[in-house]
Amino acid sequence: MLGAYPNEVKLVFKNFPLTRIHKFAMGAAVAALAANEQGKFWEYHDKLFENYKSLSHKKFQEIAQELGLDMKRFNTDLSNPKLRQAVSKDMDDAVKNGIRSTPTILVNNRSLRNNYRNFSGMKKVIEKELKRLK
Repeated sequence: MLGAYPNEVKLVFKNFPLTRIHKFAMGAAVAALAANEQGKFWEYHDKLFENYKSLSHKKFQEIAQELGLDMKRFNTDLSNPKLRQAVSKDMDDAVKNGIRSTPTILVNNRSLRNNYRNFSGMKKVIEKELKRLK
């Protein structure tokens, strides 16, 4: 979508770790934000999802090393309470807005249902929103 609508679409990522289901969900979210401090959020995010069956504190370290992060800085950032607070705020915002699952995709605060969660479906919704906003 960003490539198709470079001036019209903005991507905003919010954390919503399913902590009741996944033991390491909160840690993974915080680790991704720690990677973001070094400009590697999306790379780290993608590696987390590639390794979702084997997440652990050790795996967080392995991914950071694999991506060439400054490990001292990464570990300092991992323990920064501001990152955990940022994840908690995202979770609170999601609950306040009725979001119950992940992933949830919104276009101008409108949740996309399954049949629109592909390129052509999203494109239809975005085109409709762009027309509505003109």
